[in-house]
Amino acid sequence: MTTTAPTTRYRAAIIGTGRPRGQEGASGAAISQFHVKAYLSNNCEVAALADIRPENAEAFREQHGVPDARIFADYKQMLAEVKPDIVSICTWPHLHAEMVIACAEAGIRAVHSEKPMAPTFGEARRMHETCVARGTQLTLNHQRRFETLYTTTKRLIAEGTVGKLVQLQAAAQNLYDWGTHWFDMLNFYNDDEPIEWVLGQIDSRTEHGVFGVRMENQGISNFGYRNGVRGLLITGDAVPGSKGGPTGRAYYMGATHRVIGTEGVIEVGGPDSKLRLLNATTGGFQEVPLDAGPADITEAVAAAIGNALECLGSGERPRLSSYNAIRATELIFATYESSRRRARIDLPLQIEDNPLHAMLDAGLVGPGRKAE
Repeated sequence: MTTTAPTTRYRAAIIGTGRPRGQEGASGAAISQFHVKAYLSNNCEVAALADIRPENAEAFREQHGVPDARIFADYKQMLAEVKPDIVSICTWPHLHAEMVIACAEAGIRAVHSEKPMAPTFGEARRMHETCVARGTQLTLNHQRRFETLYTTTKRLIAEGTVGKLVQLQAAAQNLYDWGTHWFDMLNFYNDDEPIEWVLGQIDSRTEHGVFGVRMENQGISNFGYRNGVRGLLITGDAVPGSKGGPTGRAYYMGATHRVIGTEGVIEVGGPDSKLRLLNATTGGFQEVPLDAGPADITEAVAAAIGNALECLGSGERPRLSSYNAIRATELIFATYESSRRRARIDLPLQIEDNPLHAMLDAGLVGPGRKAE
């Protein structure tokens, strides 16, 4: 699957331009900046910008040199009047489901949404199912599937440098906002093998959230793939660096990811080395040069959107398809559900809500926990 710029010139729109990162009053990650750069680098016409504060969209239009982009405060009006080929959704998670479904119902051919998918599993599932039913290509911006650090890791696994896969480990600040990336990456390393079960636990002691979604302070998710590989994600207070240490990254056993095989170990994203390998021929851990490819978020998002556009023309399934994203999302909510039930969860997950939020609201966990 290539990621070259498509030859067809597609018309793109962005919902949620926001304020530039660091500007007074800005509370997001300015992720829309990467989306517009990606569209421009992929020969797209940026036809429309929607933001509830039109002045944000006007500043965005000027900053990125897209003077012909129409500006809307109402994204549904934009969908009806402009009818873009592809829409990026760069709002906070609680708006994703509503907006993705509205795009599908308006007949938009492709949607590239930010992640996490939604605050509840029911909303996330409806996003995916509605787009499938309506023929809308839905992708979620898990752009690390294109970054060379992770594609090189996947190549090393495929070449058998560590033998047969045994376990995939990761560390992150939380299960939801960061976990969506790392669950997706572990799935990526294991060729998106189906997951059969999840056993997890969380601890919540203080008010804690990101982008308007409440999260745990500490968590662990242990899960099993159909091919026998085991996955492990550890999050929060017990993970060095998770509170924004020297690098602002969370590390588990010296790396953000660890790939364990029958004949070796790969460590990904450590504090002193991007990628290193240990097997019978290396004589200890040795740093591995990265393959050519996207090296940062700007390049990775451009590759991701380029791939989505290419697949819009070819009919292939994009690398960041919602078919993959819903499985990472299922791991998040299955971990919360395992904590709620105090039991292993066999997949597929059959819930609608967010179990962590339900436990917080009931006073079972969190600062409002009821005395036993």
